[in-house]
Amino acid sequence: MSSETINEYGFTAVSRDPDVLLSGKKNIKAPSPILVKDIPFPQTALALQVQAHAQKELPPKVYNHSMRVFYYGQAIAREQFPEWKYSAETYALTCLLHDIGATPQNLRATLLSFEFWGGIYALDLIEKELKAPKEQGEAVAEAIIRHQDIGTSGKITTLGQILQLATIFDNIGSHEDLVHQETIRDVTSHFPRNKWSSCFAETINEEKSLKPWAHTTALGEEDFPNGVLNNKLMEPYD
Repeated sequence: MSSETINEYGFTAVSRDPDVLLSGKKNIKAPSPILVKDIPFPQTALALQVQAHAQKELPPKVYNHSMRVFYYGQAIAREQFPEWKYSAETYALTCLLHDIGATPQNLRATLLSFEFWGGIYALDLIEKELKAPKEQGEAVAEAIIRHQDIGTSGKITTLGQILQLATIFDNIGSHEDLVHQETIRDVTSHFPRNKWSSCFAETINEEKSLKPWAHTTALGEEDFPNGVLNNKLMEPYD
């Protein structure tokens, strides 16, 4: 695979451990206020097609979460990891589809854990239906499948790591020093949480009930949903 492809689709390998990436510090750079207007959402035909698909298929709370993840991730990457390479379009596709497997209908459509089913769904949508490059579909699928693969050993793609950092920031308030409070206020004003913490905790417990083997349990059968419910960082905005 060419270096251009690696860079375009965020396939560069980085540590799976955020503490390693941050050199054991709270952040590399103190975050500044980055607002929604400062982060252009890609206006490519592909990004807009997937956005329309997400708006149709996702419940409003899940869609808003997906958009918050896009803006938080871009803010984190811009200030903490400016050298990381991936296209905004590819990251947008990843954010919009990362929880497609967690909708009430799709949780019941498969015995697979929601992230795994979601990655396969995204690959089929992007590559087969929308005729995007195979490597782009694979980058999105890899990141979605691994977006709850939180840990400290081994490597992950840059695309996958930004997705992980942004999702756990929105879901449990992890690494709160990576994003400025003004950024949180602005992003949540554009894409309200609307009790997202309780909504997502319910989804976690619903998947556990339907699929006791689900990969989500690797994050802690009780610790993870409790961490979502007790997200103190986002409590003022919920």
